[in-house]
Amino acid sequence: MLHSYVRIYIHLIWTTKKREKLLNGDTRLLVKKHLVKNAQDKNINIDTLHVQPEHVHCLINLSSNQEVDDIVKLLKGESSHWINSENIITEKFGWQRGYGAFSISPSHLGAVRKYINNQDEHHKKKSFADEYKTILQKYGFSELETDESVDE
Repeated sequence: MLHSYVRIYIHLIWTTKKREKLLNGDTRLLVKKHLVKNAQDKNINIDTLHVQPEHVHCLINLSSNQEVDDIVKLLKGESSHWINSENIITEKFGWQRGYGAFSISPSHLGAVRKYINNQDEHHKKKSFADEYKTILQKYGFSELETDESVDE
């Protein structure tokens, strides 16, 4: 085979430290724009992105030379540094350690895009904690692994 064909979609979810609702109003849009720009600069292909007050949903298309953990570190690390250096919020900002990364079949891309883009409506009915627990269970993680504890 002369060519390599790679199409790997990953739904990433990460939260603010202690799941504090710090990304509100215009801050959400600023962070979203910055994440998209930073990703473009680092050749990270973001398909869909939505910033909530305490978490982020991001659908990415991995290249053959990219690893999920590296992508997450690049997005989270640089953006928290930017938020703090630009005083985007009044207090010290940080993302919680860890993240969720879930593979998405091409046949489900439309539904995942719609789900990510409709987060505001979705969270009128379901809390982030309940949402995340449901996603973890859907992907086969046990009750022990879906512990609600937060990082200090």
